[in-house]
Amino acid sequence: MPCSRCILRMLLRIRERGEVPKLISILFVVWMAAFAGSAAHAVQPDEIMSDPAKEARARDLSRELRCMVCQNQSIDDSEAPLARDLRLLVRERIAAGDSDAQVIDFLVARYGEFVLLKPRLNPHTLLLWLLPPLALAGGGFALWAHSRRRSRSAGVEDQSLFQLTADEEARLERLIAAEPSPDKPLR
Repeated sequence: MPCSRCILRMLLRIRERGEVPKLISILFVVWMAAFAGSAAHAVQPDEIMSDPAKEARARDLSRELRCMVCQNQSIDDSEAPLARDLRLLVRERIAAGDSDAQVIDFLVARYGEFVLLKPRLNPHTLLLWLLPPLALAGGGFALWAHSRRRSRSAGVEDQSLFQLTADEEARLERLIAAEPSPDKPLR
């Protein structure tokens, strides 16, 4: 496997030669190869329930629960031993006759709200839910205010900045007169 520096050098050489379509196709192939395996699930054959309806419920619940080891993966995607234990626990609760809400409540009681990939809207998670839209709105407002201020300052230009004073005009005339003529050779 070539090192990342070698690949980077090769891509830069292709770009310098102007072979952009080739560069784009290479990057597309690399991107596809990197993400081709991301759809695989970590559920082992011995974990699968015999009832397809219950297995579908277990899979849906597993996609909503966070792996406590990986932290940004669902337990359905994670291969960590704790994720396997949580998948088995979900399947045990479903086999015992618990509803989806009861399974989720059991896991939240045992591991806390952090086990949910999509946290519930509670008073203690309100900031978590409201901060992204508020930050986006604040950024939009800042851009709007900046563009408005900029358009106002562009419309009110001081014309005196573009006119020379009498002293500046006299100095300019002296500099032009002292400049050698282009048709005279320099000595």
